[in-house]
Amino acid sequence: MPEDHIEAGPEEPLRAYAESYPEIVRAGSLRNALQAAADRAGPGLTIELMPPPGWRHVVARARSGDRSVIVSMTLGRRSFSVDCRDDGTRTAHGGTTDLSEAAGATRSWLRGQDVPALVARWPFLGSGEPSGADEPGDAVSVRWRQLRTSVAAPPYASLYELVEAAFAEPRLRALSPRTSHDWLRFSRRATAPLCTDLPMVRATGNDRYRVRTSEGLLHDTTGTARTIALILDHLPGDDRPLST
Repeated sequence: MPEDHIEAGPEEPLRAYAESYPEIVRAGSLRNALQAAADRAGPGLTIELMPPPGWRHVVARARSGDRSVIVSMTLGRRSFSVDCRDDGTRTAHGGTTDLSEAAGATRSWLRGQDVPALVARWPFLGSGEPSGADEPGDAVSVRWRQLRTSVAAPPYASLYELVEAAFAEPRLRALSPRTSHDWLRFSRRATAPLCTDLPMVRATGNDRYRVRTSEGLLHDTTGTARTIALILDHLPGDDRPLST
């Protein structure tokens, strides 16, 4: 058995995804399922695990030269986010419910297809930064979509698990997220003036986080569950979103 193979089973990181992604749960990881989908279309595409241990089940990557593709699973609804990059710069991005489409777009990009041809072949993709055109909802939902894509790669990769855990909480998902100086911040509105009286959080390594309250107090925690609970405890009673 290959060293990086992940056995299918009731893995804790996949429990929250089980309803929307039953085939991923059966495969044991997104990497395994995406590799199987790619193999059905033909040989020559190798899907890799993303390095952080917390990503092994829900994020996968493929590379060829300066080109790369990061595929991730959206929590709360079925959508595979496909992020095509050239020398680290995002060139095309989009979401699809079809795993075979994600594998096909990955193959096309890594085989050298240019962006116009790629988008024409795979209409779920759009060129450049995600604009929200493929994301239903208001500006806050677009902010979440953009953030969840951006933290799947440097410089904010250490926030990936925290962002996913925050998105799963309705009170935080209703707020507009952003990153600034390694801190994950929340606002009642997605446009200026942004709020500065809500808690913020940053990753400090080894599954540890630091929460800063609106009073300026710092709290160190371990694990995303405790960290999110602490943030919720320090949300003011008027944390309802404002119109944007």
